[in-house]
This record gives sequence, structure tokens and C-alpha cells, in this order.
Amino acid sequence: MFNGASSYRRFLNGDDNGLVEIVEEYKDGLMLFLNRYVSDVYVAEDLAEDTFFKLVINKPRYVGDSSFKAWLYTIARNLALNYLKKNSRMISKDVCDMENIPAEKNEIEDAYFCEERKKYVNSAMKKLNLDYSTVLFLIYFEDFSIEQTAHIMKKSKRQIENLLYRAKQSLKRELLKEGMTVEKWL
Repeated sequence: MFNGASSYRRFLNGDDNGLVEIVEEYKDGLMLFLNRYVSDVYVAEDLAEDTFFKLVINKPRYVGDSSFKAWLYTIARNLALNYLKKNSRMISKDVCDMENIPAEKNEIEDAYFCEERKKYVNSAMKKLNLDYSTVLFLIYFEDFSIEQTAHIMKKSKRQIENLLYRAKQSLKRELLKEGMTVEKWL
């Protein structure tokens, strides 16, 4: 299991390979997370790089009151919010990342239906407000706990639980508008 905190400590002690490990482990998820805020994969990539540059230049202190990943995502979220303030743009979200093309007929059919479900979910998530979309993304796509999500979003655990409930209800309503059956989803 990867431990970003130990890699960061090694980096702070002069081992540049620690930073390389952090970038390799977190860059993709961080870019997807940031893309939910800025709705531009190139800007998300720049903000992810800025997050890693912040580690190099500022060397912020990691105290360990949350997981290293949650701490890193909090830094990235703050950069994204600053970017949005400067550019005054609303965001949209994108979650589709299917690249493997299956060989057998049943797999092709399953892949098609999976892709269609992703399109419906992506379309519905684009209609949710930012907090709803963010809490769903962090918990279900990035596998953060309620506590870690609360830390990243700077809210209490109870607020996240309420937000998650409302976000799922809102997503359910949007999926029903799209004509999907949602019993298996939520």
C-alpha cells in the first residue's frame, strides 16, 4: 500500500524520488477531481501541476490529522477555488473514462450499456450544484471517507452526511428525468 506521507517526508529530507512517487500515485485522480471544478482538462492539468509545485516551493507542513491524499486534495481544491474566483467561471463535470474495447459480443453489449449509464450519470451530475457533485465524486469515485471528505470540503462530518444524502436524492431526481431506473444505482 502506498504511503504518500512517508514519500513526502523523504522528499522534505532531500530525496527527490519521494516527490516522483507522489506525482505518479496522485496525478490522475487529482486531475479528474480538479476537472470537476474547472471543467477544462488542460486547466485541471495545470492546477494539478501547481499543486505539486506548491509542495516543492512552499513545502507546506503535513501534520497527519487526515490522510495524505485528503491533505493533498485540500491543497488542490483551494487552488481550484482561487482559479475560479480569478476567472469567474462556472464548472461542469465529466466522469467518463472507458478505454478498453472488449472482444466478445456479450462484453461489447455490456460495455455499451455501461457507457450509456455513464453518459446518463455524467449528464445528471452536470446539473447538480458544485457541493453535491463534489461530495459524490470524492466519496464514490475517489473512495474518500466521510471524515476525509469533510476535511477536504472544510465542513463538519454531519454536514457531509447531510450533503451526501441530498446529493444522492438530487442525482436520483435527475436520473429519473433522464428516464433511467435508479434502484441499482443509489
